[in-house]
Amino acid sequence: MILRKLGVSLAVVTVMMTGITALATSPAAASAAMRSQPTAATSIPVPAVYCGYHGAVTPPTVRRGSSGNAVREAQCLLQHWGFDIGPSGVDGSFGARTEAAVRDIQGACGIGVDGIVGPVTWNVLRNGC
Repeated sequence: MILRKLGVSLAVVTVMMTGITALATSPAAASAAMRSQPTAATSIPVPAVYCGYHGAVTPPTVRRGSSGNAVREAQCLLQHWGFDIGPSGVDGSFGARTEAAVRDIQGACGIGVDGIVGPVTWNVLRNGC
């Protein structure tokens, strides 16, 4: 019994510390998850999210037609927050599906919707809404 409670407690702490959440099924659900405020029990500072494709806090601005590691980083972060970037996944090519996902996260977070990943959108991708 004690070991079972310890195992559950460790699982809860692990989930809280790593920020593991269910994949959102819509931009609205993703927005709600991103905007959720920490409670006293979960007020551990959450570090910015990095996927490892591009390590800069604010990588270069990317838009439709861009390619490379900064695009891969944006695509990975979009997926992290639950936004659909299309069947090709993280491929480093900023196409129509990536642009639509960028527009979705921009709208969900209440920032300017232009489909371009500039400094403000990078901040949202790294830190949430």
